[in-house]
Amino acid sequence: MQPMITLRHQTDPGSKGNSVVVIPGRSAAPPALLVAQLFTGAGLPAGTLNVLTGKDVTLGAKVSQNPNVSYIAYSGNKQDGLALCKASAGMGVPVSVSPCVGATCPFIIFESADIDSALDEVLQIAFMKKKEVHWVLCVQESVSDSVVARLKLRMAGMKCVALSSDADRVLVDAAVQEAQQQGAMLVQPCSASPSGAQYPPTVLCGAAPSSPYVVTPPPGPLLPLLTFRSSAEAVILGNHSPHGHAASIWTEDLTLALETAKSLSVGSVWVNSSCVSDPCLPVSGHKDSGTCTDGGQEGLYQFLRPSFSSPLPRSSPVSLEYSKFGTEPAQAVIPDSPDHTSIPQSYPQFVGGKTCKSVSGCSMPVQTPGGGSVLAFCPDGGRKDVRNAVEAAIKVQPGWMKKSPSARAQSLYSLAKGLESKKKDVSASVSTQLGVSVDEADKEVELSIARLNVWAAYCDKVQGGSLPIPQSGAALSFPEALGVVGIILPDKTPLLSMVTVLGAAIATGNAVILVPSQTFPLPALAFIQVLQSSDLPAGLVNIITGNRDQLTVALANHSVIKAIWYWGRAEGCQYLQYTCTSPLKTLRLFCQKDGEGSDAGMDWAQSHPSLLEDLWRNAVQWKSVWIPTA
Repeated sequence: MQPMITLRHQTDPGSKGNSVVVIPGRSAAPPALLVAQLFTGAGLPAGTLNVLTGKDVTLGAKVSQNPNVSYIAYSGNKQDGLALCKASAGMGVPVSVSPCVGATCPFIIFESADIDSALDEVLQIAFMKKKEVHWVLCVQESVSDSVVARLKLRMAGMKCVALSSDADRVLVDAAVQEAQQQGAMLVQPCSASPSGAQYPPTVLCGAAPSSPYVVTPPPGPLLPLLTFRSSAEAVILGNHSPHGHAASIWTEDLTLALETAKSLSVGSVWVNSSCVSDPCLPVSGHKDSGTCTDGGQEGLYQFLRPSFSSPLPRSSPVSLEYSKFGTEPAQAVIPDSPDHTSIPQSYPQFVGGKTCKSVSGCSMPVQTPGGGSVLAFCPDGGRKDVRNAVEAAIKVQPGWMKKSPSARAQSLYSLAKGLESKKKDVSASVSTQLGVSVDEADKEVELSIARLNVWAAYCDKVQGGSLPIPQSGAALSFPEALGVVGIILPDKTPLLSMVTVLGAAIATGNAVILVPSQTFPLPALAFIQVLQSSDLPAGLVNIITGNRDQLTVALANHSVIKAIWYWGRAEGCQYLQYTCTSPLKTLRLFCQKDGEGSDAGMDWAQSHPSLLEDLWRNAVQWKSVWIPTA
């Protein structure tokens, strides 16, 4: 598959459809032009579908500079996708990347499998079909000798496979030599010729999971073979790859197949089959396999604009020295009228289920809305605080995700009751921090309680299911948690906005690291009392205060964090788009101007279902499981 870039823009403000600019790879250009011609002949309005041919990434970056382009979707190899992300950073255009070419996928054979059928399939996809992904054969140890013996029989007489270039031959030779040095045994139908751009199909038996030719195989007909003892080891091997594209499971035990499928961090799982797909099934990229969802109505939502918020403002990238972003020292605050008779309260942050100071031991002042006097002091958190919070979150998140939706709902109902019991204290913090009346503060707390109750009700209402497919068998789709989500909270309605995004994240099974508004952190810090009295697992919700830019850098550069939701300056949005590419992170960005309290036009007090649905969709990733019957 050649890289393809799709750009879309609104046809007019009142239109519900999009017009599309497709930039195909060189080999995909003729089919794309033919499709455009067929669509035109079918009556598609002129200008709705446009095809530009040329050098993919550079042309895509140029076209995305047009102010009418509002979304970029890329499919192809990872290097070009990352280059496009960096080239479009700061333009105010969301980018979704699906680097499906070159991914490493596990082919898992259990002892309960029909081994002959499994081997026929793996030889087809590994050696006889055009490869867009690399396969790693994982075999249960009890049947590994039988599998190797049958492979030798089936591979006898197979012909050499043509390579793309002599350079690929050099990479294949180096990988095979490295495998032999590590003790791997080769299974080949014939000996490799000393030179030339072709190579015989080769199975590398006894490969080590950490070997470079297993993690990132070279282009060529190589199939590493790993062994495992138990189903738990099979899942560990299957998840060892940095990619999360797909997996194939072979077993006659349906329970084992479904348990393994749910444990694998991939977008598609094929049971006793491989390489089947249907546009009605939603599939999300897991790990380094992308940030977009393809297929089904879930895959269409990324091309729609929520009515309750404005898009990122279109702009030219600012001159930003990325290595120095977030390193500016904090300015000292000297109150205009210091009151020596009382000392402002010092608040702790919340990490791993415990209140604590920042690792640095430093604090920062929280001022009144008009500035001047100091209301309180809060911890000045940094990179080490984020690291501790992530360590706590990754310990608890898998268990929280496996809880039943009804159990998560009960925890959220309990959280809402806890907020109601602490209503007086939390309302006082909102009133003091924002400088509003007690009645206004009470109203925000009441809305927050209601919002938590709504999220609790949401937990078991939206699930996947079985979808009709044009083949025999069944195909299941279900949403999964992203993992650990970092959230830089907005300034507007700090309590209500916090519980809204927090509820979305934990209702779907995620663990959360919250960074409260740097200007208005007190409501979030007061909410720590509610978290302490709740039955949420320790480490599921972490609250770290400090400089917004410094904490943004810490979240962006942590490899475990799967997604970042950000409300902040345009420079922060640009930094995240440029930086969150290795590994890829799902970004949800909203630009707000300092001092205005604007959150991209979002009204947090509204109870419209579209707000909750949009947050819920951005808190999950989709997996499809294929179970053929014939």
